[in-house]
Amino acid sequence: MHYDLICFSHLRWNFVFQRPQHLLKRFAQTGHRVFYIEEPFFDAPGSPYHEIYTDSDSGVHIVNMHLPATGVNSSVEQQKSLLDSFIDKNEIHDFISWYYSPMAFEFSDHLAAKALVYDCMDELSAFRFAPAKLKQLETALMEKANVVFTGGVSLYEAKKHLHDNIHPFPSSIDKLHFSKARDTRQDPEDQEKIPHPRLGFFGVIDERFDTQLLEALADMRTDYHFILVGPVVKIDPATLPRRENIHYLGGKKYEELPSYLGGWNIAIMPFALNESTAFISPTKTPEFLAGGKPVISTPITDVINPYGNKELVKIASTPTEFIQHADALLVAGFDSEWLNRVDTFMKDLSWDNTWNRMVALVDKAIQKSPITSPSKKQQYV
Repeated sequence: MHYDLICFSHLRWNFVFQRPQHLLKRFAQTGHRVFYIEEPFFDAPGSPYHEIYTDSDSGVHIVNMHLPATGVNSSVEQQKSLLDSFIDKNEIHDFISWYYSPMAFEFSDHLAAKALVYDCMDELSAFRFAPAKLKQLETALMEKANVVFTGGVSLYEAKKHLHDNIHPFPSSIDKLHFSKARDTRQDPEDQEKIPHPRLGFFGVIDERFDTQLLEALADMRTDYHFILVGPVVKIDPATLPRRENIHYLGGKKYEELPSYLGGWNIAIMPFALNESTAFISPTKTPEFLAGGKPVISTPITDVINPYGNKELVKIASTPTEFIQHADALLVAGFDSEWLNRVDTFMKDLSWDNTWNRMVALVDKAIQKSPITSPSKKQQYV
C-alpha cells in the first residue's frame, strides 16, 4: 500500500540510532517518502522557517523548524503554519501520521491522515523535564489514533485499557550488525589500552543510569574496569563517579558499537530503579546478547521477563549480587551451551520482522477506517 509518512519525534535523528531509525529507514527503503519532523530550534533571526535535508544512509527526509527565540509562547501556531506550508510545498496528499512525541499533536491534530499511528516507545511522562501537558496530549493522541504500538510488554500492560487496537513490540535487534562483536580482533584506539577484565555499557547516560551502583561496583573490584560508551544528557557530568577503573569514552557512531562490545568480558545494564525505568525495554539487551556477551542487569521488568526467566541474562538487585555474578562469569569463561540458547531464543527476533508486523497492522487500520484523500484546503481544516 502506497503512502507518504510524516513522523513527529522528540528525538534528533542523528542523536542515537535506535527504534525510530530502524523502523523508518525501512519505510524509506521500500518506496515511501518519509519526513521526520524534529522538535523545533529557537534560533530564527527573523520569521519562522523550515529546512529539509536527506539522510544519505536511510533516505529519510529530516525536517527542522526554526522559530524565533522570542516567540516561544506562540510556537504552537508557528509550527502549525510551518507544517501546513511544508505539506503544501512537498505535495503530500496521501500520508500517515506517525508519532513518537505526543507534544507534536498540539500543532498537528488538524491533519487528515490516512491513518494515525502512535508508537509509544517509552513512558515519556516519567522522564526528567517532561512537559506538564504531555499526559493530556497523549490522551488526546490515543483517542484519535487508529493503531498504537508500545515499546515493551510492561508498557503495553499499563496502557492496553486506553485503546482497542494496541500491540506490544519490544525492542528488536539487527543481529548481523551486532554479531560482528563475536569476531572482533582489534580494539578501538581509545579502548585498546584499558586492562581486562572489562565490564561495558553503551547507551545514553541519563537519569535511568544508576551512578551510585556504578561507583559501588568500581570500589568493590578495583581491578575490574568499567567502560561507558554513550552521551551524557539531562544529568550534570560533574556528578558522575570518577575512579581510575571507570572509563567514559563518550558517544560513538552506531557502526562503531560492535567493535567496542567485542572487547568486553561482560556487558552490564546498571539501570536505576525509578519511575523513568518502570516500563523500559532496553534495546541493548538483545544487542549485547547478539554480540555473544554475558549480560548482568538490574531487575528491570522487561529484562526479567523474558531474558532473566530464561536464564539468558543475570539479574542483580544489589552491588554484592552484581559482583557475585561478574566473578562467577569471569571464572566460568565462555559458555557455548548458554550462547546456543541465546541464539535459539533470538532466532526470529529482528527489526525486519517487527517492521513487517507493524506495516500489516497499519495497512489493516487504513482499510478498516479509510480516509478519503483530502484537497489541500481540507488537509488543514
